[in-house]
Amino acid sequence: MAIPNRVRSGVAAALLALAIAGAASAADPPPRDERITLYRNPVLRGFHPDPSVVRVGSWFYLVNSSFEFFPGVPIYQSRDLVHWESLGHVLTRDSQLPLGGAGPSGGIFAPTIRHHGDTFYMITTNVSHGGSFFVTARNAEGPWSEPVWLHVPGGGIDPSLFFDDDGKVYLTSTGSAPGIYASQIDVKTGKLLTQPRIVWQGTGGRYPEGPHLYKVGGAYYLMISEGGTEYGHMVTIARARSPWGPFEVCPRNPILTHRNTPLSQPIQATGHADLVQDGEGNWWMVFLGIRPQGGYYWHHLGRETFLAPVRWDADGWPVVNEGKPIALEMHVRGLPESERGDDSFRPKEEFGGPALGPAWTFLRNPVRASYSTTERPGWLTLHPTAVPLDQEKGTSPTFVGRPQAMLRGYYEVTIDFAPGRAGEEAGLALYRSPHAHYELGVRRAGAGREVFVRQTVGRDLSTVTTSAPAPGSAPLRLVIEVQPTGYSFSWAPVPDLAHDKKVPRAAPLGTAETRLLATEVTGGFIGTMVGLYAHAPADDGSPTPAAFSSFFPTDEDPPVTDSGRIP
Repeated sequence: MAIPNRVRSGVAAALLALAIAGAASAADPPPRDERITLYRNPVLRGFHPDPSVVRVGSWFYLVNSSFEFFPGVPIYQSRDLVHWESLGHVLTRDSQLPLGGAGPSGGIFAPTIRHHGDTFYMITTNVSHGGSFFVTARNAEGPWSEPVWLHVPGGGIDPSLFFDDDGKVYLTSTGSAPGIYASQIDVKTGKLLTQPRIVWQGTGGRYPEGPHLYKVGGAYYLMISEGGTEYGHMVTIARARSPWGPFEVCPRNPILTHRNTPLSQPIQATGHADLVQDGEGNWWMVFLGIRPQGGYYWHHLGRETFLAPVRWDADGWPVVNEGKPIALEMHVRGLPESERGDDSFRPKEEFGGPALGPAWTFLRNPVRASYSTTERPGWLTLHPTAVPLDQEKGTSPTFVGRPQAMLRGYYEVTIDFAPGRAGEEAGLALYRSPHAHYELGVRRAGAGREVFVRQTVGRDLSTVTTSAPAPGSAPLRLVIEVQPTGYSFSWAPVPDLAHDKKVPRAAPLGTAETRLLATEVTGGFIGTMVGLYAHAPADDGSPTPAAFSSFFPTDEDPPVTDSGRIP
């Protein structure tokens, strides 16, 4: 049943008033600084899928999926929706995030963040252990509570919470049959007060998922994704007088999609969106997308977080970016004032603090004794274990990584490692899955050591493609140059500044293709991670530790600056 005309007219009038008020506010002179009118997409680059956002006062908070990586659910804050500062992660304890059974692209799927009263709620699904749950916190930076597990008949993923004006709280998610399910929930106990039932099956696209329920102008809007998180991805929306429906479908669905766009469109697979209203009445959408490289459908950075403006039309339906495709460079009006800079690319990691920075994560629950930033001040010490990067589940390998977030630039690190026996190795790694990763490492070779490049591109193909002897036992520089379609590996001795007059140039040591780490080749839901690793044979009773310092991500494809101008 469609919304009656009198209800539709009231909704349209209220939304039109909101849109006009937002436009007027955007046109007023800003009280202090110049507003951002130009920004670059994506606003969170590299592996940042399934974004969800909420505004609390003048701050916005955003979370992403984390899958098999620990800690889980990265959380960011921003005042302007463009520059995001990391607050760390929501799930930081093994008790919150057991990942021993998580295989590739298992673990945490699609979180939603909401705020009600004085409490933050983050709800998500651990598909490898226990199903759906939520945690709470008074402050976004934590600490967050232990999980409140939900016992939802039929399971499902992509849970989302909606707090209604009358105090009722609704849970929406997927379920055992295609469609979006809704139930009323007690958020103090996690108990379902009503049985889940399908309220909308979408517009006919496969995998209706990622639901979010909103109340705007007195109507309930249910926004979902359809088509799968690939090249047919799309965002659709419907509305009703009740959270239970029946839902009237937007006549312009999908309200966001890049399906059927040509390869010349640099952003593809847009979907899995969330809406937020700023403090001046303007509306915005965050959503995931991908950036294929190489003139074909290959994307290796994973799904990233994008931003677009939204207005409400006279009939009460959202219009995303005026119906136009999302661009890498966006010209907008009305963004909140910018007061923070993007810290996604810290210029240098010296490992000088008591803990690793917030960008770093581990594969599954880490063996904490394998990592130390205090054992050797200014260095990250890795203690090798026999668990290889190829292992799919169970014990975590000695590996710590962060999303590859640039298409052009360099990753460089200094390594102090003199392996004592054959089989010991350590170095830089580009990791996509247990059977898709590249290493630029140092290992034992005869009575000395060598630098090598290994490429693993499937279960049955892993080979050292090139190597070179490394003199002595002094520290070495390892460098990976990244380009949209390829990686170049190089190395050099670290100079003794007391005796060496010149810094030696890095010696090339081979190349590799980015497309062999692309989702279209490897499968899965994550993006390429760049990290540090160490490995030793199983019978090595006292493996040689590897120490790393001066990790540089040198970005040659920078984000927008605070002034709103792209360098």
